[in-house]
This record gives sequence, C-alpha cells and structure tokens, in this order.
Amino acid sequence: MAESTYTVKGMTCGHCVSSVTEEVSQIDGVQKVDVDLPTGKVTVTSDAPVAEDAVRAAVTEAGYELVAS
Repeated sequence: MAESTYTVKGMTCGHCVSSVTEEVSQIDGVQKVDVDLPTGKVTVTSDAPVAEDAVRAAVTEAGYELVAS
C-alpha cells in the first residue's frame, strides 16, 4: 500500500469534499480517499504510488486546484 497527501485549494463545504473524493477515487489503484476540509489536505491510499498528474487531473475535473507540492 502507498499513501500520499496533497493540498487542494477551493473546497468550502461537504459537497466539495464529495466531488474531490469521487473524482480521485476513480483513479486506478486508489483504495481510499480522506479529505480534511478545514486544512484542504487530501490523503490518497492506493495499491501502488499514484502519479501526481493523475491526482491533479482528478482534482481539476472536480473543479478545484491541487496546490504545488
């Protein structure tokens, strides 16, 4: 298992959390997505490391911005 944490900008409510969780969960190999709304931290647990570009694309699709790491 691999775990990575990202910061997402622009989330303000539970619907935002749901949108980001849904999009990131669709990435191949992702097992779990935890979003902390107050901090914007998104923790992705997966079978193998997930490319940051894939996470960025999913977050963008949800309508938010992945802050550069």
